[in-house]
Amino acid sequence: MSLTLTPEYEASYKSFSTYPQNLLNTHAFFPAALRAYKIHLDAAEDTLFVQNENAVDVPIADLDENGNYIRKKNIFSDQKLREYIGDTVEEDVQTHELIRGSYASRPDPKCRFIYFWAKNTQAPLKITRKMLTRIMTYHQVTPQFFEFLFLFGQRSNAHDLRYSGFREKTSLDFPSPGQALPALGRSGKHFQLCYNLKRPESLTPPGTPFRDQEWSIRPAAIFHHFDVETGGTMWIVIKRDLGLKEDIQELTGPDGRIKDRSFATPGQSFRSSLAVHSLLAHWATTNWRWYIQYLEDTVDKETQAAVHGSRELVSNRKNFSPMDLQHVQWWEERAVEAKLILGGISNVLQAIIDYYASLLSHRNFSLSTTCRPDIESLAAQMRDAIADCKMQRDRAELLTQIASQRKTLILQHLQSQATEKMENLSLMTQKEAIAMRIITVVTLIYLPGTFVSTFFSTDVVTYQGDRNSESSSSNLGTSFSTTAMYRWLQVALPLTFCTLGISWIVYKYATMKTVTRLSKHWENISLPR
Repeated sequence: MSLTLTPEYEASYKSFSTYPQNLLNTHAFFPAALRAYKIHLDAAEDTLFVQNENAVDVPIADLDENGNYIRKKNIFSDQKLREYIGDTVEEDVQTHELIRGSYASRPDPKCRFIYFWAKNTQAPLKITRKMLTRIMTYHQVTPQFFEFLFLFGQRSNAHDLRYSGFREKTSLDFPSPGQALPALGRSGKHFQLCYNLKRPESLTPPGTPFRDQEWSIRPAAIFHHFDVETGGTMWIVIKRDLGLKEDIQELTGPDGRIKDRSFATPGQSFRSSLAVHSLLAHWATTNWRWYIQYLEDTVDKETQAAVHGSRELVSNRKNFSPMDLQHVQWWEERAVEAKLILGGISNVLQAIIDYYASLLSHRNFSLSTTCRPDIESLAAQMRDAIADCKMQRDRAELLTQIASQRKTLILQHLQSQATEKMENLSLMTQKEAIAMRIITVVTLIYLPGTFVSTFFSTDVVTYQGDRNSESSSSNLGTSFSTTAMYRWLQVALPLTFCTLGISWIVYKYATMKTVTRLSKHWENISLPR
């Protein structure tokens, strides 16, 4: 069954590959902004999307006014996506002119959930660019959603995961040309919200001790469209896995509360949409208590020896290294990151509260009277979540202070260890200096005598005294000359004393010169400038 669509919408859908520059409501954005989104999309295509349709997996679920599933399928190709949304067009291959069929053959369901997911945060989403731009164009999704979509598919350790935000686009007055599509169940009066949330998730099995666990921060990007006249609701949820899909299906499934899965009237649809927001807020604020405790236990483990360990010279004393500082620095940065993310979550939840509060005062929001209690209830739940975020943020703030202080303590221990090594080296040097002085003194004492003895043993000085005289004696081939001995003493002793005296004078002169130089140096330092 072909549906009547506006020419503007058909032209927009036909050029879906140029998204977001093909949107109907392009006047709401500067051309430069749309062009920038397109450039970023081109640059991120290889890492953001799978390139082969064999890897595509896009779960879509449609609900009727009673909350029953009309259709619930996983889409594995662009052709299957076209069949799902009702695109039966056949075009001429060369001219791209319409031969037969319609761009839409079935109206929108009362509520639709579309899930984009990947193996992990750094893996590409299980959807091709062609399929994504087709979905975005078919539902006229605001390009602001790209700001949160680009957080996925990053192969490196991206700092963009710390980014949080909230965007809205409200069209409750007169719809833009081509946006009113009664055949699809779209009045053109709607609002669109997009934001992202994050929470830590444990990568280890349940029951693992905190110190042995591994955690990772997982982002989720949310898009929500609500038609205020028809009650049509559409959600796009992007996450690393399908955990949120299971939570939402539990909320809107047969076992869920009736008011959370009723779409018969715009008011009921609105209440059901608020329940999903509340679920997402609950999802984003869980696990933070345990993640902060994990960080606290890990920091305690890394720094326990610095706080409680003995610093006496015992065999089991821990000697710290620069690597210990690096470990504590890494965990401190994780705590700072947690504090930043918790602040971002609080800001997003507060932005949701403020936006729905502003709807109550909007002159064209027809549900302000009937749905005021529901908005107030949502605001109360959001404030509770914000209060929990604030408490966990305070814990993270305290942890960063503790980690910083213990990092300083480890640095002091490193300096103390360096001082001990310098003291040991100084003691060894002092002992070596004493030994060298002893050797020097002994050398100064013996050097003159050795020199004189060497000189007297040459042919320059020869003593040939009388063998029968008193000054010489001979016994078994041994001769001794008293005269030679006197002459040796007369020369060696004065020369020894002179050598020692000159050495002492030189030593005292060098010492005085050093003291004078140091005195002048300290005087220059102490002079006022």
